Amino acid sequence: MSRRGVRIGAAFASVALFAAACGGDDGGSSNGGGPAEGSLEGQTIEVAAVWTGAEQESFRLVLDAFEERTGAEVQYTSTGDDIATVLNTRLQGGSPPDVAILPQPGLLRDLAEQDALVPVNDAVSAAVDENFAGIWRELGSVDGELYGVYWKAANKSLVWYNTEAFDDAGVEAPETWEDFTTVVSTLSDAGITPLSIAGGDGWTLTDWFENVYLRVAGPEAYDQLASHEIPWTDQTVIDTLTILSELWSMPNAVSGGPEGALQITFQQSVADVFSDDPQAAIVFEGDFVASVINAETSATVGENAQFFTFPSINGSPTSVVAGGDVAVALQDNEGAHGLLEFLASPEAAEIWAAQGGFLSPNQNVDLSVYPDESTQQIAQALIDAGDNVRYDMSDLQPAAFGATPSAGMWGILQDFLANPTDIQGTAQALEEQATAAYGG
Repeated sequence: MSRRGVRIGAAFASVALFAAACGGDDGGSSNGGGPAEGSLEGQTIEVAAVWTGAEQESFRLVLDAFEERTGAEVQYTSTGDDIATVLNTRLQGGSPPDVAILPQPGLLRDLAEQDALVPVNDAVSAAVDENFAGIWRELGSVDGELYGVYWKAANKSLVWYNTEAFDDAGVEAPETWEDFTTVVSTLSDAGITPLSIAGGDGWTLTDWFENVYLRVAGPEAYDQLASHEIPWTDQTVIDTLTILSELWSMPNAVSGGPEGALQITFQQSVADVFSDDPQAAIVFEGDFVASVINAETSATVGENAQFFTFPSINGSPTSVVAGGDVAVALQDNEGAHGLLEFLASPEAAEIWAAQGGFLSPNQNVDLSVYPDESTQQIAQALIDAGDNVRYDMSDLQPAAFGATPSAGMWGILQDFLANPTDIQGTAQALEEQATAAYGG
């Protein structure tokens, strides 16, 4: 049997064992794993998502298990990165897929406002309430109506460090922002450049801002700023920019200096910390840093490449800035609802989790299924944050402001990195461009 065949067999076995433990109940969500066995026999379901390559193969294992359980046939369509265009074209042609998995909540809102999405049924809604913190229901809803099941998440609140550099400076992973700045200062005093910042990729700077802001202002203000209900000249923004200014202005804190950091890309920022000739000791970014470490360096995640959660500021609780992919129905049929119900179950998430390269927001997933201790810890941090999880702010805003290279948040924060003393001017520039992007 091929390696793929072995994995599919394992996925089938997982579902079969679960079904046996439930005693063969015929009643939909009452068995906790989605539709009853054989309940979708003869139905064909199309699901569209962005994944290709290894991610597509891992998701296929999940769909294989769903087929084995329900008797349905699932066809997978990879849209690549053009999922919005593909879906809009299919909708205009009157032939949308039954289910799509969207990479941004903004696309979910756009499709819902076009009446292109089908609200989830009662079984899916109950599964979401049972398995997810309330924030994930909110993120999957538009105007109070639940449309989406969050399936794959990213934890963007991690700080990665070179353990040898920390050992050489005699420092340990910090828990508070005060301790973090002490670590930065101590590393610098020891002749070790502390921070590698990917200023060449403006999106990394938005992640810096969002993580500090969430801890300074709290989740409610974060929501208000994300929807431009409060201005970018608000004191909470000033306080956040002040904290970043103090960090980025510390002597010898940033590899290449603030202006030099503008030439560093994300992948380079990771390699500069974990290469055989490291240029810095610390890089901040999400769980996906691990894949860059594995692909671009000889460092080993969990050994000489480790991480700590983004530090608490002024006693702020455990919080996570997250990304994620959300499953929605574009056709109102039993198969589409059944697949969403299955994807809302811990059993479905555990199939991909066991393969690696996956993080689930489902709080009932058995963390032991993740393939290594580092991923288990990252997943635990996401779950521990509970309702203090907030979606990446730049992805919640109009693309002109939140997701355009060298413009909006990206461009303004790049200017701020180069000149971190202009706090008031930076806040005013953010407010002016946000106002323009929101059309008012």
